[in-house]
Amino acid sequence: MTTSSTPDFTLPATGGQTVSLSALAGQKVVLYFYPKDNTPGCTNETRDFGALHADFAAAGCKVFGISRDSLKSHENFKAKLELPFDLISDPDETACNAFGVIKMKNMYGKQVRGIERSTFVLAADGQLAREWRGVKVPGHAQEVLGFVQSL
Repeated sequence: MTTSSTPDFTLPATGGQTVSLSALAGQKVVLYFYPKDNTPGCTNETRDFGALHADFAAAGCKVFGISRDSLKSHENFKAKLELPFDLISDPDETACNAFGVIKMKNMYGKQVRGIERSTFVLAADGQLAREWRGVKVPGHAQEVLGFVQSL
């Protein structure tokens, strides 16, 4: 993906919402794609974004986590972590495919299709400002916040 406009999608999210990228025009947006609710790395990453939520909001930025988990799973994960932002459910891989985050991964010696941990920052004009792929969790949310604050 280049710094052209990002692909639009409309998907269900926690809190009974539907999220459309086009409806978020005029705001900075962080989309972080993660493999699965309630797994250690995903829990830590989501907790980190949650802990920095007030700083993202102060920078005029909305944060959304996206995985292929069901809305029910997302609602439970959000409640468990007391998240101040919403999680988007993408069971049909609409957003995953639009952003190219589905990869073949090794899991316990088997090849499986899964989400490569990736984060995208969209500028207020809807353009892709930066992307991170193959993310390592420690310090990542802080790095993303620093970038958002520099926009």
